[in-house]
Amino acid sequence: MIISAPNRQRWLIGRGPIVHTLATVHRVDALIQRLVANGRFDDACEAYGLLAAADRLSCVAMNVVAHMSYARRFDLSGAPLAAEDFKAVPEGHTGGALNMVPAFVGYLLANALTGTTRGWIMGQGHCVAAIEAVNALTGDVSPTQKGRYDRSEAGLSRLCRDFYSYAIDALGQAAVPVGSHAGPNTAGAVSEGGYLGFAELQYVHMPLPGESLVAFLSDGAFEEQRGSDWAPRWWRAEDCGLAVPVMIHNGRRIEQRTQIAQQGGARWLEEDLRHNGFTPCTVDGRDPAAIAWAIIEAEQGLQNFVGTPERHYPAPLPYVIAQTEKGYGFYGAGTNAAHNLSLETNPRHDAGMRALFNHSAHGLFVPAHELDEALAALSNHTIQHRPLESAHPMAHRWPAAPVLPPAIPALPGTAGSAMEALDVWFARFVEANPGLRPRVGNPDELASNKMGTTLRLLKHRVNQPEAGVPEDRLGSVITALNEEAVAAAALANKGGLNLIVSYEAFAVKMLGLIRQEINFARRQRQAGRPAGWLSVPLVVTSHTWENAKNEQSHQDPTIGEALLGEMSDTARVLFPVDGNTAIAALREVYSGRGQIACLIVSKRETTHRLDAATAERLMHDGAVHLIGSPSDAEVQFVAIGAYQLEEAIKAQQHLAQRGQRACVTVLLEPARLRLPRDELEATFTASESFTQSLCPPDMPRVIITHTRPEAMLGLLRRIDGGRARTRALGYINRGGTLDVPGMLFANRCTWAHLVDAATSAAGWERNALLGRAERDAIDGIGDPACLRPNKFSRPTSRREPANANAAAMRLPHGAPM
Repeated sequence: MIISAPNRQRWLIGRGPIVHTLATVHRVDALIQRLVANGRFDDACEAYGLLAAADRLSCVAMNVVAHMSYARRFDLSGAPLAAEDFKAVPEGHTGGALNMVPAFVGYLLANALTGTTRGWIMGQGHCVAAIEAVNALTGDVSPTQKGRYDRSEAGLSRLCRDFYSYAIDALGQAAVPVGSHAGPNTAGAVSEGGYLGFAELQYVHMPLPGESLVAFLSDGAFEEQRGSDWAPRWWRAEDCGLAVPVMIHNGRRIEQRTQIAQQGGARWLEEDLRHNGFTPCTVDGRDPAAIAWAIIEAEQGLQNFVGTPERHYPAPLPYVIAQTEKGYGFYGAGTNAAHNLSLETNPRHDAGMRALFNHSAHGLFVPAHELDEALAALSNHTIQHRPLESAHPMAHRWPAAPVLPPAIPALPGTAGSAMEALDVWFARFVEANPGLRPRVGNPDELASNKMGTTLRLLKHRVNQPEAGVPEDRLGSVITALNEEAVAAAALANKGGLNLIVSYEAFAVKMLGLIRQEINFARRQRQAGRPAGWLSVPLVVTSHTWENAKNEQSHQDPTIGEALLGEMSDTARVLFPVDGNTAIAALREVYSGRGQIACLIVSKRETTHRLDAATAERLMHDGAVHLIGSPSDAEVQFVAIGAYQLEEAIKAQQHLAQRGQRACVTVLLEPARLRLPRDELEATFTASESFTQSLCPPDMPRVIITHTRPEAMLGLLRRIDGGRARTRALGYINRGGTLDVPGMLFANRCTWAHLVDAATSAAGWERNALLGRAERDAIDGIGDPACLRPNKFSRPTSRREPANANAAAMRLPHGAPM
């Protein structure tokens, strides 16, 4: 066919540093001919007009990026900046952001050419200046930025001044809606991208069927978390949308070349990707047209696979390698300095550097009328009946409220595994919500963690199922011996329902990923646009106390302690004590949105202590008196955790036999009692009147916690009566190859240690409450075996009715709060 000459020639000339290679021209010509033949355009002239517009937008956006790092204002006329126009302290990740501009504009161009608004995620969140510059120029800004940033000289200058201004308001929050990394004020952003490597793990799990996603990745992050090369193991045409990764391969990290560059560059990377099931394609990363072509072609390849009647997995997933040089388009490109600030000194004080800046900026200059023409061409959303890029579906997840099946309560006084109870309920939950895509993140051992019903229902996702093993090509359990990779599958599936199950000790390896999700969701809430995805539970089991047999590598409560340090309205930490409380907690989590909740759940059989109604009250209030109440007790045991509750009950029994009155309070969610750190957290924490009624200020108190005692005592300052009246026991970093009683003894958390702590807090006579053998044991000079639980009532099996002793432990003793 005859290609319309004027706009094609205009595009072929390029603009500023953007030059179109022969390979790109051939590829783009073929694409345009196909789009015209398919009826997307009446003729090629309009399509080439979009290509030329993308060149001009890229140049101006790169210019804005450089100004954001160095300048206080942007001059649309292209006039050189004077010394006073530069920042006193320049800052920015300039090189990577310059590289992101043609990539992001290429994404916009692909959308404009095909009439489809794709989603996007950027793993290198420090390159946010590229997104903010393009968004300000196109006018597709967030509600917080609207009216502040636009393509006027005043709007662009304000963006430059705000960037790294460190402005802060009276409440201690950022006073400008632009930051060093992507955030909720970045239109269309779904992740901060501060922890490199996590977008690589998440992108394949993000789009639902019928959706498309472009994931911008960095070659530096390729060295981060393992698992990005497993994407072909997880993608399925039946339940996944189209996902196209675009690696910005500039060859440099902060201080040196990337490992990819050292190994052999793009050719080496292509070979590595082929070995892992990808179909790589290297394009010119300096050219938005090349990026747009690659995105469209990659999607077409996937769509061809989807249309194949007999599909065989793994699918040939696309992988775009956008080859460029760090900081291309500005002075210092290709050097290590380009990562941050490529000019050797500050142009505010150095005339030579000022001249270099102005020279580079002049090379990117586009007259205002050409920019307006380019933006008008690319703003074809209304004509194409598609949303703006900021409105892509992955940025606005709000699945329907799930059906929450009622619990099947366990009988108090009987024995059972809380994980088994949770497992059965979760399987019913999945079956009750067929419209929500399930994902279970499993770093192996789901069955040994008592989630057998869930595993049989959902099955491990594999390419080739093994006979006799719960595996399926369309399985919903994402299993790999890599905590970060499997957690990413659940956290990325924001249009569905999710669960992460892990050993407690190894869940800490997920912390960076989880914290990034928490922080982004918290900031969305602060911005008045709360996240709408269904809250995600992280269930940690085989925990510190029941993993006594497996040395100290398996005995670590850090994950709960770390998450208690986050803002509790978004990061919840719960300590269920039996099956009924585990189910109540899980139902509560799934009724919420935009939260991540860590549930520390026992998999070994323990005694079910609360009936279903009391478990619900415990979940609602965060705490409940199980035995007695402070009004009729001389000392209060506050138990946080299942094994801790058992020891508290034994201590209460022991004291009761000796005429001393103690009450036992279960604290399911300790953060409810914390001192709130801001107004949002204050809406989550308990009132002062409730806290004082729960734990009267003058009451002698012993806190026994699943965690390290210092961390919990710091959290619970509101119920800490000081050294004279409050004692705290918990994990003190002692362990080894032990059994559970040995683990409790090693960490001074047995019932006898609780009694000893109570005598000190209450001022009782120690010798009257503990025998000589018991005192010697806890003093470290006797036999610990005398403290073993042979004198206390034992729970019945799940098949037997509760006996008299078990019935005596039931809730009529408890006082409602």
